[in-house]
Amino acid sequence: MDLEFGRGMRSPQRDSWKTTLLLAYQSLGVVYGDLSISPLYVFKSTFAEDIQHSETNEEIFGVLSFVFWTLTLIPLIKYVSIVLRADDNGEGGTFALYSLICRHANVSLLPNRQIADEELSTYKLECSSERTDKSCIKVWLEKHKKLHTALLIMVLIGTCMVIGDGVLTPAISDLMTGCSLSPQSFISQCSRQFQVLNSPCPKTTVNHYGTHRVGFLFAPIVLAWLICMSALGLYNIIHWNPHVYQALNPCYMFKFLKKTRKYGWMSLGGILLCMTGSEAMFADLGHFSYSAIQLAFTSLVYPALILAYMGQAAYLSKHHDFYSNSQVGFYIAVPDKVRWPVLVLAILASVVGSQAIISGTFSIINQSQSLSCFPRVKVVHTSDKIHGQIYIPEINWLLMILCIAVTVGFRDTKHMGNASGLAVITVMLVTTCLTSLVIMLCWRRPPVLALCFLLFFGSVEALYFSASLIKFLEGAWLPILLALFLMAVMLVWHYTTIKKYEFDLHNKVTLEWLLALGDKLGMVRVPGIGLVYTDLTSGVPANFSRFVTNLPAFHQVLVFVCVKSVPVPYVFPAERYLIGRVGPPGHRSYRCIVRYGYRDVHQDVDSFETELVESLATFIKLDASYRCSDASGGGGDHEPEEERGARLAVIGSSHASYDIQDSVQHSSAASVETTTTRRRSGGGDDDGSPGGGGGRAKQVRFFIDSHVASPEAADSKQVAEELEALAAARDAGTAFILGHSHVQCKPGSSLLKRLAVDVGYNFLRRNCRGPDVALRVPPASLLEVGMVYVL
Repeated sequence: MDLEFGRGMRSPQRDSWKTTLLLAYQSLGVVYGDLSISPLYVFKSTFAEDIQHSETNEEIFGVLSFVFWTLTLIPLIKYVSIVLRADDNGEGGTFALYSLICRHANVSLLPNRQIADEELSTYKLECSSERTDKSCIKVWLEKHKKLHTALLIMVLIGTCMVIGDGVLTPAISDLMTGCSLSPQSFISQCSRQFQVLNSPCPKTTVNHYGTHRVGFLFAPIVLAWLICMSALGLYNIIHWNPHVYQALNPCYMFKFLKKTRKYGWMSLGGILLCMTGSEAMFADLGHFSYSAIQLAFTSLVYPALILAYMGQAAYLSKHHDFYSNSQVGFYIAVPDKVRWPVLVLAILASVVGSQAIISGTFSIINQSQSLSCFPRVKVVHTSDKIHGQIYIPEINWLLMILCIAVTVGFRDTKHMGNASGLAVITVMLVTTCLTSLVIMLCWRRPPVLALCFLLFFGSVEALYFSASLIKFLEGAWLPILLALFLMAVMLVWHYTTIKKYEFDLHNKVTLEWLLALGDKLGMVRVPGIGLVYTDLTSGVPANFSRFVTNLPAFHQVLVFVCVKSVPVPYVFPAERYLIGRVGPPGHRSYRCIVRYGYRDVHQDVDSFETELVESLATFIKLDASYRCSDASGGGGDHEPEEERGARLAVIGSSHASYDIQDSVQHSSAASVETTTTRRRSGGGDDDGSPGGGGGRAKQVRFFIDSHVASPEAADSKQVAEELEALAAARDAGTAFILGHSHVQCKPGSSLLKRLAVDVGYNFLRRNCRGPDVALRVPPASLLEVGMVYVL
């Protein structure tokens, strides 16, 4: 495995106890920053309602009981014990659950499924795909297309709420920790926080190797904060009310609701903030191990949070004057002598928590692009050696502007808490629904077990969801508004992208048409390599036919490149390329399918072009050997040309020891893996954004040995000529042929469709990154072919 591939999949072997301890320590700075600062604002947000206080302290004990059992049921039992086990090759999060479901049931809306994709190493199924028994739930899901759409919408809702949380968390955490600051000082502090994210370390999405730096940088802060909260909690419990442990009795929850009625139910919107950041344990699973996250939470984070809340409740139970004046902030329970050091430590901890959610927003937007559900944005891969460190400048500045706007607009921690609570609980509800499907479809457990999981945890979260939703006019409208806007953008982009693919599929031309071009139009082959980007995995795209009919010339070596996404987190570099021929060997036309997972970062143009030429050279030699074996078996001469063109080979792209200047006879040993597969007629393809290519000249040369190929290869001279032609074409330069599309609706389309396509999509297309900019194709090597899509 490459260093760049890094943390793609954790080894299935159990980590040593030293490694587990190290990862558990590092997870403090990456996973638990947001969750650890929740005591700063839970009690203040809860008692913001008009709740009358009594001398029996039933209100305080009731809230503490709710906090204790909420932390026990949701983060401890649901996430640590169950959800963390629903990993996708070691990866977690909403997209991991959706990927698992799509692999075990045909519910994906993207036409990206091919038989060859199921042979990927990361395309792991919990149960053998050869099993013919299908549950009624699986048959029902696969049968109804509307359920596929509903499932994708559910995933997008969770995605939108995570982005909304990326706006709200920095605002509420900094406002709570810096409550003594003036609004102007807070805005300046918030701006500096986002500007700091432009530095190379914090701005990037952490990964296995990046965790060593980010984790070691932030873990001491979170560790000190957790120890500080535990010490303060123990002090307040011992000094003020040692009997506060009685509040852990769940009877106090019912007494609280019975006594406070409507206002108590509404106050649940503040209590749910105690589990803010729990989703990060699952989302960041790929950076650590299950045992490390479990160890850190159960042995340190969970006890520290419980002690902190018990300490606050113990203090408030003996200081009714603060309670009556609604001054129930975190700092009133801090002794005067240590208040300022605690304030400084709290501010540092809040910065850690905000950094984690902002980095998570970068990651989930990048994953949305892999589903063709988000407009193209510039994704900066900030490390040449560390896989997965990304930064999105446009999103970073947009989050900063929205965060400042929310702070200036609300100026109230109560409203911001209501907004943040609704976003958090919505993501948890989505995770519960998807996990119940994973239990049935992937783990093959009885539907009754999945239903029990859904009803138990779903009812608890639905209670909190209703309490948050009732505060729609008191701040909860903000995440709903953000989600509706983002959902509209995502659905418009996704719908139009799928319709464009269907248009290309219906307007593609046949292989016979391509082979007959020379006779009909007097086609001229010019030196160089032409890379024609298309979303199709078979046939000749319409944009190329439009190109050659207007300009009857194309390059000596022609490659139809399809960049597609597959429902796995990562694709090993050795399995990334599928290479095949388009036409006979003398035509010098090939097809290259480049496969990426939803957490993969696309290659830069230089490495892609180099690896593509190397893969083509390897394929030429493999194909010659295959044709020789067919000929020796007596079947090669009778194979139809279409069948030969449909044959694809998996070519390893990570063979660092493979030198293009090596002789042909040594090249077969250089490929990491070469597996020949046949693409079935029912195989689909995806519309993944293309990637690759480079414009400047490189010193890439072929050295053709006089003893080529294997002894069985009777056409070794033809192989040598084809390799020489590829080398000459590479030296002549590479051109990138991309479609420049204009989309419009058919006459008579509905008003909604015209608004979505003619207005919405075309506005996004004009104002977002174009495919050439997103791919960083050199302008001097770019050829754009105008295409009008009538949908």
